[in-house]
Amino acid sequence: MAHEQTETPDNTAVRTALWRAMHLQVDPPPHVVEDEIGLQLAAPGDDWRDRPDMDPQATSGFRAAVVARARFIEDLIAEQVDGGVTQYVILGAGLDTFAQRKPELASRLQIFEVDQPGTQAFKRHRLVELGYGIPDWLHLVPVDFEAGASWPEQLSAAGFDPGRPAVIVSTGVTMYLTKDTTAATLRQIAGLAPGSTLAMTFLLPTELVDAADRPGLRASADGAQASGTPFISFYTPQEMLALAREAGFKGSRHMPGALLTERYFADRTDGLRPSSGEDLLLATT
Repeated sequence: MAHEQTETPDNTAVRTALWRAMHLQVDPPPHVVEDEIGLQLAAPGDDWRDRPDMDPQATSGFRAAVVARARFIEDLIAEQVDGGVTQYVILGAGLDTFAQRKPELASRLQIFEVDQPGTQAFKRHRLVELGYGIPDWLHLVPVDFEAGASWPEQLSAAGFDPGRPAVIVSTGVTMYLTKDTTAATLRQIAGLAPGSTLAMTFLLPTELVDAADRPGLRASADGAQASGTPFISFYTPQEMLALAREAGFKGSRHMPGALLTERYFADRTDGLRPSSGEDLLLATT
């Protein structure tokens, strides 16, 4: 246990959690997502808002994109639960706080959060330390991807039933993985029970990003490179749909990020909008 307490979460997990908190602190209501629990988990120190990647103006598009996709996933989960789905898998869960913020909905599910051992050990410790605990319907599943561990095997060992439908979510992950790894992941998910749904984000090639957002994308890529987690994979929508078909999904569709902007930001008067460049794949088994 002493060793686990010295583990630290992935840089991208912390950044995402802080952007969700920043949205609540600097953007006027209505808030797309209300999440300060991730900030409590990250415990970044009093000067976290002075970080360059937290600049309220310069990173507003990324902040908006993060809360937009989080809200979309939560709406999708609510819809799936109403449809009878009882398993929810988060690949690359980071410091996700759905289970803590929405316990009434979350407790109707078996939730499996999959991530690297260091991030999982840190999160487990912080959840206990903050008094949230680990309810019996929440499963933190550490998988050492770098060592070639099989996440489906670890998932089953944690109690996941591959014979029952599930919602599988992967947001903000594919850009860090090789295309071969993502293709393999898609094949594994496509083999799950009929009626399962996948929601996966992916980054667009620079030429498909709005011109106004390209400098921000380049700055984000430079920052990821500097922190040791470089962006290595970009996809056109057609390429991602082809990967889903080849993996064996029965149905797949592309959801442009612009649709999330229309859904969650259309009536805002403060100019806040997600930057372009990240779209979604929705696929069903």
